[in-house]
Amino acid sequence: MKTKVDYTLYLVTDRELMSTKTLEEAVEQAIMGGCTLVQLREKTASSREFYQTALNIKAITDKYKVPLIINDRVDIALAIDADGVHVGQSDLPATIVRKIIGKDKILGVSAGCAEKAIEAQREGADYIGVGALFSTSTKTDAKSVSKETLIKIVKEVSIPVVGIGGINEQNVAQLKNTGIDGIAVVSAIIAQKDIKLSAEKMLEIFVEKA
Repeated sequence: MKTKVDYTLYLVTDRELMSTKTLEEAVEQAIMGGCTLVQLREKTASSREFYQTALNIKAITDKYKVPLIINDRVDIALAIDADGVHVGQSDLPATIVRKIIGKDKILGVSAGCAEKAIEAQREGADYIGVGALFSTSTKTDAKSVSKETLIKIVKEVSIPVVGIGGINEQNVAQLKNTGIDGIAVVSAIIAQKDIKLSAEKMLEIFVEKA
């Protein structure tokens, strides 16, 4: 069975933005700074490259006992025995993903409205990723989600909700009292000169304000 997952500070990787020489170094620094969950997102890698990178990252997340989620690629998640997979609305349906990965893996689903969030929960999602909450350069096609919609989603579902999209030290306080369980962060951590310190600051602000 799945153990209870801490969604507080959820790192989403982007090798094009990272300030370190290797993704492994970036992930380890982020975890040392307090990241509680890691999602490996590789949009341009070949399947072989993705697989090898995932193995390398899993060695680090296992070392710190932090769950590793694979973005989109159910096959990679199963191949390396990752803790779970995250899918968007244009990926495989949540019901199918749940059948493939089994009941013990974490399943995250992106949703931009309450209806999609409710559907994802019904189809077996363990948590909902909601965004983009702020403008973001990492996902230019992401539609913006209002704070009101975010709050509605939190009220409508009984599973954890994670906010994503352009969250940084300057705007994270705006998510105060929304009821979300965590924040998913890309550039505000991985692109910073001091990744560990940036993670610590984001965690401090969010925990203080949430």
